[in-house]
Amino acid sequence: MPAAHGDRVADGVDEASPLELLRSSLPGLTGAKLRVAQVILRDPAVVGRSSITWLAGEARTSAATITRLSTALGFDGFPELRAALAREHGRGVQAGWEKDIGSAITPDDPADKVLSTLAANQFSAARNAMASVDLDAMARVADRIVSAQRVQLFGEWGDAPPAYELYLRLFRIGIPVWYDEGAYFAQVGASLLAPGDVALVISRSGDSPIAMKFAEVAREHGAMTALITGNPQSPLAAEVDEALHTGTGVGGSWTDYFAGRSSDALVGALLWALVAQRVPDRIYDRMNQGDTPAPRTRSQGIFDNPMH
Repeated sequence: MPAAHGDRVADGVDEASPLELLRSSLPGLTGAKLRVAQVILRDPAVVGRSSITWLAGEARTSAATITRLSTALGFDGFPELRAALAREHGRGVQAGWEKDIGSAITPDDPADKVLSTLAANQFSAARNAMASVDLDAMARVADRIVSAQRVQLFGEWGDAPPAYELYLRLFRIGIPVWYDEGAYFAQVGASLLAPGDVALVISRSGDSPIAMKFAEVAREHGAMTALITGNPQSPLAAEVDEALHTGTGVGGSWTDYFAGRSSDALVGALLWALVAQRVPDRIYDRMNQGDTPAPRTRSQGIFDNPMH
């Protein structure tokens, strides 16, 4: 049996999982062998990089017992079992990394390669946005934002950062803007809108039931509805007055999210700049109205003190 196991590894064929072999053997194990199996199953990653002496101490048994268990499982001895555990842990780490981070960056990449990969993703996202954005639609949304009595923004989870950033930029130049996150606040905010107002959603997937309800309520109150999205074919894109395509979809990993986040930020910045162009008098004067400075308060003085 050990020889057969070794042949599988040498031939590159998928080997049996050492953890599955251990789990299936548990009902027939007793005493010291059972303790060894329990230690391995408790933390296989540690066992995969530890000595037989360490494992014997943890299981309160001898190295000979560990060797006998290893051979009973089909391995030549503990070194082969330990190598199999390390390989299985490595495969698990790789699978988890690729599912979350993606394959564009690996755990072993040097910092300069990580930086160049992220920069390339940003460049690609910007290029896609330039090819996808409908500038006439952007201008129409900007015109309505300038004339609106109330602008309501909505974005949640991964879409919240660009939505909130756009909110801050619009607020800075005096646009009457509110930002909502969460089902209750989104619905209440949309219900406060009136004809001539704007409801703007940022949703890369365009498939959010909360965003859909937000747009529905806003439309019922006569507001213009607009969407910044990576999916122009989404259900939400079909329901709003203006769908602004960013050129980057959802994706399934963090590097995909990073690229999408870059395109969201670019399109949001473009919309803000178009609004700012329409109200240039607000950019500086709103922060510096009047020639006579207002009376200083103690709290204002804090910001002049470099020690704070």
